Amino acid sequence: MSITIYHNPDCGTSRNTLALIRNSGAEPTIIYYLETPPSGDELRQLLAAMGIPVRALLRQNVEPYDVLGLAEDRFTDDQIIEFMLQHPILINRPIVTTPQGTRLCRPSEVVLEILTAPQKAHS
Repeated sequence: MSITIYHNPDCGTSRNTLALIRNSGAEPTIIYYLETPPSGDELRQLLAAMGIPVRALLRQNVEPYDVLGLAEDRFTDDQIIEFMLQHPILINRPIVTTPQGTRLCRPSEVVLEILTAPQKAHS
């Protein structure tokens, strides 16, 4: 099964999501999106696959959000995506894709909706 996680190792939610994936027996492809951000097309595809609006993927508690004035409604979706591409820290995470779907995994347990293998019991 092909699983991809857009991951930030400094984020507890992202680390927990990765642990849940691995605990199901899978080893995902890890994209460190702060170092290798998705393209505009990839970001649009992820948004479409998740079925969420652009603003739902926009992190609000980071400096670029305030500096750029992104709380204002004057920006189009395309403009917000451009800001995300210029400042990947604005992209909420972790995003996980599997053959069963794509989710913004906040909280981490959301990933269980798109994993087919059960979690392994801890011994």
